[in-house]
Amino acid sequence: MPTARSAHKATLGLLLTAGGAFLFASKGLFAKALYRQGVDFQTLTVLRALIALPLFSLLAVNRGLRLHRLPGRAIAYAVLAGVLCYAVGALIDFHALELIDLSIERALLFSYPALVVLYTAVSRRRLPAPAVLLAVFMTYAGILLVVGAFDASAWQRNWAGSLMVLFCGTTTATYFLLGERCIPELGSMGFTIIAMISATVFVVLYYLFSHRLAAVLEISPQGWALLLALAVLCMFLPTLMQAEGIRRIGAVRGSLVSTVGPPAALFLGMAMLGERPTLWQLAGTALIIIGVFIISRQDASP
Repeated sequence: MPTARSAHKATLGLLLTAGGAFLFASKGLFAKALYRQGVDFQTLTVLRALIALPLFSLLAVNRGLRLHRLPGRAIAYAVLAGVLCYAVGALIDFHALELIDLSIERALLFSYPALVVLYTAVSRRRLPAPAVLLAVFMTYAGILLVVGAFDASAWQRNWAGSLMVLFCGTTTATYFLLGERCIPELGSMGFTIIAMISATVFVVLYYLFSHRLAAVLEISPQGWALLLALAVLCMFLPTLMQAEGIRRIGAVRGSLVSTVGPPAALFLGMAMLGERPTLWQLAGTALIIIGVFIISRQDASP
């Protein structure tokens, strides 16, 4: 039986990961609003990173992060995780949001928990626990119902963007797995800070060599307010919450719990965009909640 302290640690880890997933999932709403104002995906990605960078830098100073005292291999893995997920993955994901419906993007991006479970099972040469397999099935079935991803014609119209988001799901799974490897040596904050600073440097260099700087001057005050919210609420806070959640409950359980993001974003869309969920979407939300409950009651390690 788990002790009260370990149960509290797991519960807090579940709450942090779920909260981070909710904030991450809401980024599409801000992105769509910025696209309507004429902000392109490259400008959105680089400004989101630049606005969040001072916050991560202040956190690094506050935590007294000293890179020369940290293991070099762990730093390299953190840099790789940041560049893959929050630079390359972010650029491709925001580009995909220009091409496909938000509901399709939500469904495909959250394919990464299955990748985490699959990689963990292969690397340890053991099948996941039956409860984990049940949770994967229920959460994915719930996600499909929530996002309404059963329209074959819509998928055919958006196959290019869909492939982009599937690739982003792979980079997200890689971030979870590298995070689980690095956090014991770097700490959750150290891993997050290194990853995010590395991602910011990458996207800024990409932007300087590929885009016109005049696009930044054309953004309206409302657009800047949306970018600020996107950087703080959908990048800075959730990355910290996600890293701390991984530290407490591991990559497998963390990635599975993150599937609460799409239904949470669904209800946010109701409040901000006037969306009205169908009975199928409500049923999918219930499936995901049940799946998360199963995860919280079981040891999800293979």
